Amino acid sequence: MNERATRFRELLARPEILVLPGTHDVLGARLAEAAGFEALVSGGYSASATLLGAPDVSLLSYTEMLDHYARLCEATELPVLADADTGFGGVANVVRTVRGYERAGVAALLLEDQVFPKRCGHFAGKSVVARAEWIAKIQAALDARVDQALVIVARTDSVATHGIDEAIERACLAREAGADMVFADALENEGQLRRFCAETGAAHRLANVIEGGKSPELTAAQLQDIGFAAALYALAPTYAVAHVLRELYAHLKRDGNTRAMRERLVTFTEFNDIVGLARHLAREDRASSLAAELVSNREARK
Repeated sequence: MNERATRFRELLARPEILVLPGTHDVLGARLAEAAGFEALVSGGYSASATLLGAPDVSLLSYTEMLDHYARLCEATELPVLADADTGFGGVANVVRTVRGYERAGVAALLLEDQVFPKRCGHFAGKSVVARAEWIAKIQAALDARVDQALVIVARTDSVATHGIDEAIERACLAREAGADMVFADALENEGQLRRFCAETGAAHRLANVIEGGKSPELTAAQLQDIGFAAALYALAPTYAVAHVLRELYAHLKRDGNTRAMRERLVTFTEFNDIVGLARHLAREDRASSLAAELVSNREARK
């Protein structure tokens, strides 16, 4: 049983909106957990930036993303919402993706209707597949999950290509197919956000807040009032890391030291606490003590 998927469903069912901070690596997951968040999101945009230094244009493979999520889920007990892109192929690929992601430990996954190679939902030049092709993938994902608690999120990018009416229609079709949550990316204004929530029935709805993106940058409280069950703040941590590193490297190049950034850095001791050094050392000490005791006892019996 996927306890994290069950927990994710419980969080969605609460009256207050679930805020999902982004994380592009395990260190970020640990920091988000320490900050008190109850669930995480990690998408292809930030993974592409971190693993390849490249934009979100379908460069990462299924196996690379699977490895990424396996590391995240091993490092944190929090539910992780994963990005399955277009399923990395057809219906058969969707089945493989869902089963692999489920084994990795994710609590939920997004499956979208873009034409492969897909791109970030806030980039220009997107295309979407026919309704029936996408719904077939949603159905395959639902059928493929071993644990029914795994949350399948149906994402449509059709707002940019066909308008808000089509996005609402696709979300309703996905909900009728059995999708647990619906998500229209790159909604362009508050009116579209309100229409999407008002016209998609009883489905849980997901909002995506991207700094500088196409959607209005509303607060979690505002999105809750509109009718969203969860809100992604997926890219801000990656942007923050890029900003601080750019500043740090500039100071180091100019000054030959990092003194100007000291107030922006954690200390050596703080960082060791974040990554759990004491716990690892204690494990080593215990193993060494048990081994020494075993050797000593055997030698005494000779």
